[in-house]
Amino acid sequence: MPLEHFKVTGIAVFQIFLLAIIGYLLVKRKFLSEQGIDSISNLVMDITLPILIFCQLIKDFSFTAYSNWWVFPLISIAVTAIGLLAGFLFSFLIKGEQHKLQFISLVGFQNSGYLPIALAAALLSGSELSAMFIYLFLFLAGFNLVMFSVGVHILNFHKERKFNWSNLLSMPVMATLVSLIVIALGWNKFVPDAVIKPLRMLGDSTLPLAMLVVGGNLAELNLRDIDKKTMSFLILSKMILLPALGVAVVSIFGIPKLIALLIIIQLAMPSAVTLSVILRNYKKEDLLASQGILLTHIASVITIPLFLIIYFGQSMLK
Repeated sequence: MPLEHFKVTGIAVFQIFLLAIIGYLLVKRKFLSEQGIDSISNLVMDITLPILIFCQLIKDFSFTAYSNWWVFPLISIAVTAIGLLAGFLFSFLIKGEQHKLQFISLVGFQNSGYLPIALAAALLSGSELSAMFIYLFLFLAGFNLVMFSVGVHILNFHKERKFNWSNLLSMPVMATLVSLIVIALGWNKFVPDAVIKPLRMLGDSTLPLAMLVVGGNLAELNLRDIDKKTMSFLILSKMILLPALGVAVVSIFGIPKLIALLIIIQLAMPSAVTLSVILRNYKKEDLLASQGILLTHIASVITIPLFLIIYFGQSMLK
């Protein structure tokens, strides 16, 4: 079992790294310009990600089949709040307002979709796997609402600016709300597969395109200038303390297996690749985001299997 966890995580993270490397080389070799990366960023934020959210929800979710559906968006909000609090507490050790804000975002927002789905598919099967996928999609509904409202505000914040309510109406947030309304009204039953399939294909391009942006951003950085002190605090707070807290909480409160696994996986995830896309989309300087995304994904190859082993080990002892 431990070797299997390392294998699953390693393969999933390697696939993400490979996409980032492609983006890095495309920019370094001048196949993609800075304007090209900006265009890809806008495409992800305004088109492919909203389509992905819409397709996932209307295909796999119903209010009647999951009467406790509202619990999972609340879990996602709680997980994000804990991460943001941890980032805020550690940010006192970091200099510079924009550095602090990007650090808080790196700790607070995780890779909540691709890696968890890959891990769930490897760890579970049958009805447990089907249920976990729905849990993940519901978790993502709450996560996206926070990520593309509060998260955008944090990354785009400066002292002269108050909260921008237009952030609440970003395309990913609107896609989540529209999807839930369509499902509540029963209109999703009338959306034919002939429409869903090509939209799903377009939505599935979100992660590859987002990683091209991350790789492109890295190509514009001098990796020798990595902020080692800040990155050390990021690894400690996000990749060690948060998953350790998750293991302790689910053990103390006796949370049901699948929900407990969902919480631990989400708290153990590396920083969200979308942070780099958001910064690019809003023309903000990427001071720490690409560094943090890269290094937390590298660390996750060790930390995710480690905390899964600890969790499953505790479960077997009960």
